[in-house]
Amino acid sequence: MKISNETKVGLLAVLAIALLILGFNFLKGKKIFTTSTTIYANYGNIQGLQKSNPVFINGLQVGTVYDIRTDKNMKNILVELTITKDVYIPKNSLAIIRNNPIATPSMEIKLGDAATHLKSKDTILTEVSGGIFDAVLQKVDPVLYEVKKAVSSIDTLLVNFNTLLDPRAKGNIGTSLENLNKITASMVQTTASLQLLLNTQTGALAKTLNNVESVTGNLASSNEKVTHVIDNLDKTTTKFSNLEIEPAITKLNAAMTDLQLTVAKINSKDGTLGKLINDPTMYQNLASTGNKLNLLLDDIRVNPKRYVSISVFGKKQKTIPLATPLPDTLNSPYYIEKIKIDN
Repeated sequence: MKISNETKVGLLAVLAIALLILGFNFLKGKKIFTTSTTIYANYGNIQGLQKSNPVFINGLQVGTVYDIRTDKNMKNILVELTITKDVYIPKNSLAIIRNNPIATPSMEIKLGDAATHLKSKDTILTEVSGGIFDAVLQKVDPVLYEVKKAVSSIDTLLVNFNTLLDPRAKGNIGTSLENLNKITASMVQTTASLQLLLNTQTGALAKTLNNVESVTGNLASSNEKVTHVIDNLDKTTTKFSNLEIEPAITKLNAAMTDLQLTVAKINSKDGTLGKLINDPTMYQNLASTGNKLNLLLDDIRVNPKRYVSISVFGKKQKTIPLATPLPDTLNSPYYIEKIKIDN
């Protein structure tokens, strides 16, 4: 069977179109003869990522960037990834854009640990890596901060140094050095005094230690006497503890009870002594009797002939009895005490 030229041209055209489609998809990074899974990733900044850029997992290429689309406001960029069909990606995995200072950025998927996996047309979590330059800047920033601090410290040091060069500051420094010299001289004198004090032959501390040693020696030599005194004290305390104290205390309590009874009877008006102390009438009668007795004795002393009449030739003397006691009687302790009581 002879094929016409028109048929040949048609078949050639179909083959050319098929090759064109396959080549276009191949250039886009889509595998032609293998099946793949499509997943999406949303970014705010794709750092120069382009179509057909590789997608890696643990350094192994498992797919490519198939398409990049954005919305009208350019706030969200949708990246379409084609992943080999037999690769399973957990749902909590991260799609990270890695910057490359030499070539275009690449996509790396950091696998998660979820039990479920992404399916075709699912959206993966995203993250943008800072890249090498950002990492270098992160390392350099602390160094720059420390350098800035060092420059500030140097500036402060220079300001302080300029202040020291001021004439007034120089005078203060000279005064401080002079005071430092005085302190040093005082410390030298103190050191010399301390050496004299600590001298093992003539120092005060050595003498004190010698005196202490002498006292301890005397105590050691008097140890027997001290032991004898302690033994005597022990014997005395033993004898004192053996005394019958309880019977003595009982007798003392009985004596105190009798004394209290006696004082109670004296304070009462039943007995003679109680009436004498508590009854004013009896006291006044007794005082009056004593006064009359004193008058009688004074009168007998002044006029004895009135009471004792021994007369052979003479007459009995007629005199008037005394109305008050004599002065020496009035000055006696009895009358002085009586006057105090009456007043």
